[in-house]
Amino acid sequence: MSNGLETLCGQAYGAEQYGRLGVQTYRAMVTLTAVSIPISLLWVFMGKLLTLIGQDPVISHEAGRYIMWLIPALFAYAVSQPLTKFLQSQSLIIPMLWSSMATLLLHIPVCWLLVFKTSLGYIGAALAISVSYWLNVFMLVAYIGCSNSCKETFSRPTLDAFSGVGVFMRLALPSALMLCFEWWSFEVIILLSGLLPNPELQTSVLSTW
Repeated sequence: MSNGLETLCGQAYGAEQYGRLGVQTYRAMVTLTAVSIPISLLWVFMGKLLTLIGQDPVISHEAGRYIMWLIPALFAYAVSQPLTKFLQSQSLIIPMLWSSMATLLLHIPVCWLLVFKTSLGYIGAALAISVSYWLNVFMLVAYIGCSNSCKETFSRPTLDAFSGVGVFMRLALPSALMLCFEWWSFEVIILLSGLLPNPELQTSVLSTW
């Protein structure tokens, strides 16, 4: 859904309405955070839902536990993606490159510690992803708040972020559906593999692929 910002921020920056970039970005963050709430509730019950549609109970239970610990990452993503579009619209690509590289370098030891040095196992992997996403958010926020490059476009949050959501949604929903249809084509294959004999083997092979 954050792809709707490519149009809105691009238009505002091209028209030299620099103050609008911050407003549009806050509006997107508010909207995506609100959308993440029902999605997170869906994720809480994902294990039971997978069982209801005929997936292997053991795999469903483990998948449900894993995705529950990914919920913090969902909200981090709802913040980081608008920030990314905000910077992209101003051609500020290098800061995002450095933040991504720093996140990767931090993610490797965090993941290793949580997976191998605790009893968390794959749950540690989900936690590591959540931690890394939030680290990336903090780095992007720090850059935007401190950099002179964003001095004209950065603005403090105002109540305008809660208005004009309809305009954003008219662009965000088609963009989201376009990407989701592509992603779902792969996810459906994994779900169908769970209905085959020996689902543990089938899903693990497809996941590796």
